[in-house]
Amino acid sequence: MTHPALAVDGVSWHAGTVPIINEVTLTVGPGEFVALIGPNGAGKTSLFNVVSGLRRPSAGRVLMGGADVTRLAPHKRARRGLGRTFQTSAVFGSLSVAENVALAVQAARGGSMRPWRRRSDRQIAAAAREVLDQVGLGELGRKAAGSLAHGQKRKLEIALLLAAEPRMLLLDEPMAGVSAEDVPALAEVVRGLTAGGRGVLMVEHHMEVVLDLADRVAVLHHGSLLGCDTPDAVMADATVQRAYLGEAL
Repeated sequence: MTHPALAVDGVSWHAGTVPIINEVTLTVGPGEFVALIGPNGAGKTSLFNVVSGLRRPSAGRVLMGGADVTRLAPHKRARRGLGRTFQTSAVFGSLSVAENVALAVQAARGGSMRPWRRRSDRQIAAAAREVLDQVGLGELGRKAAGSLAHGQKRKLEIALLLAAEPRMLLLDEPMAGVSAEDVPALAEVVRGLTAGGRGVLMVEHHMEVVLDLADRVAVLHHGSLLGCDTPDAVMADATVQRAYLGEAL
């Protein structure tokens, strides 16, 4: 039997005595793209923090490929194949695009992080080029990462994750701050992330992107999961419309 790439099983999390996440149960299958939506303050990023190990749940479990990782630190979950982006871009601006990805490849393979070792390793460089080609940055390898446009930095962040060959990705608002003209190209990169059976769970406020990319849409409201279904079914649900669509994004 194939286990879900990710299973959130009855997870709750309290900030002190204040409940932020309430008994959320959600799965992402291998090769499945699930979008997580909800009003600001619904608990989406808090749920990501629990899944990625930055927060320990007050109740419930987090499983990857059927293995319980609830008590594992973030770096140990990463070694098991979990990758995550954040709302703000995080790259080494003074290094080239290719050097950023080469460092990620080396880290994933347990090699040296020394720049002079990095530049001399042809296998590492080849792997970095392959990943950059996947996200559409193959022609920008020598460009300083800090000089990239915001949408290009988002692609580079995804490349850094792919360098570690993850089995499950958490994308926290990948379209945030991206110009309207750059959204379609970035969305196409995101669309391809389920290749090879990789699971994707994405938080995103850009509803056109959500409806276009997601196999299922999960709706979080006041820390509780209202439902998880196909995009058409979720958008037609009266409870979702009252709780989410009528509120400012």
